[in-house]
Amino acid sequence: MSGHPHVRHTSLLRPMAARGREEEHRAATPLELFFDLCFVAAVAQAGRQLVHALAEGHPGTGIPGYLMMFFAIWWAWVNFTWFSSAYDTDDVPYRVVTLVQMAGVLILAAGIPRAFNDSDFTVVWFGYLVMRLALVTQWLRAAYSTRGEERRTALMYAAGVSLCQVGWLGLLLLPDDAKSWLFLGMAIVEMSVPAIAERRHQTGWHPHHIAERYGLFTIIVLGETVLAATVAVQSALDDDEALDTLLPIAGGGLLIIFAAYWIYFAVPIHLHLASNRQAFAWGYGHYLVFGSAAAIGAGIEVAIEETIGKAHISAFAAAGAVTLPTALFMFSVWMIHSRHHKRGMAQQLVLPVSAVLVLACTYAGRTAVLFTGLVATLTVAVGVTLAARRTEANGRAQEAG
Repeated sequence: MSGHPHVRHTSLLRPMAARGREEEHRAATPLELFFDLCFVAAVAQAGRQLVHALAEGHPGTGIPGYLMMFFAIWWAWVNFTWFSSAYDTDDVPYRVVTLVQMAGVLILAAGIPRAFNDSDFTVVWFGYLVMRLALVTQWLRAAYSTRGEERRTALMYAAGVSLCQVGWLGLLLLPDDAKSWLFLGMAIVEMSVPAIAERRHQTGWHPHHIAERYGLFTIIVLGETVLAATVAVQSALDDDEALDTLLPIAGGGLLIIFAAYWIYFAVPIHLHLASNRQAFAWGYGHYLVFGSAAAIGAGIEVAIEETIGKAHISAFAAAGAVTLPTALFMFSVWMIHSRHHKRGMAQQLVLPVSAVLVLACTYAGRTAVLFTGLVATLTVAVGVTLAARRTEANGRAQEAG
């Protein structure tokens, strides 16, 4: 380390020692941001396939397919994020192996349409193989550079990841009707690996760094909704006859995305991540947060297609494509994230009640997106008001004391 304390200079080779949870100025690196950028393509592919399935009136296959593909995307990101938080050496081998992982992400993204539509997971599995070979290499390197229980933990990770990759071969060998069950079982096994590996020694992930990384990925998936609202505006400008119906969707979509950003980043979370138990529950719960946030954008596109007559579904179904993921986002953010900082019944009830009101907006048909945006905006306003009142009350109590 030299020069400015916030800048790290790449060297040819460093020992892969744990970074430490008490390290100051721990923040996302340009390489991590570059890594996240590759997931934009994967998230967009999953969202696009969900749009097509819902617009054609096939939610029974579209939603499970989306949940499986998004899990694959999310878990690949989780694997890298937690490892890099503990063992980012930022030397040449680390950067090269991370770039290999990024290539695997792009292969995964390319295989999503075939997996989604034809249950052909060959390309997805190969993309995972590339990422897993790189990740196992990182864990083996960490094991080589450490001793004792820390070395054992790194070897357990390497073994667990390798065995899981073998287990995913079932997606290539089993009949289609068994693949969903295999996916569910393997997802549980995958999420069990960290708990087993870190049972006797906890890796040195950094709470502030992890919170920042999850926040950045939240912005990425919310960006898909921004794109959908942009498509709505473009469609409105290209089709003057639909201007009066498309602009409310665009406006409502923007209100939803702005409110979603505000709701998620309203509270600091890194202080809550004090142990593996708390951090893992919070991190795993983000599958619902990320998945619902990305699905909001897909839902807005479905609403647009229904409005201009391209979707073969009812206005009620198109409205549900927006309201259901929006309500799930609000409730999941409250459940795993914001409730830890809420004080008093009024603050605790804001997001759950808003989620119910959003679901009620489904019955508004083609105006559902606009009404959902208004409910989301009101949610933010109420939350800000209650927080300000509590701050003022605390200040008066301190002055009186």
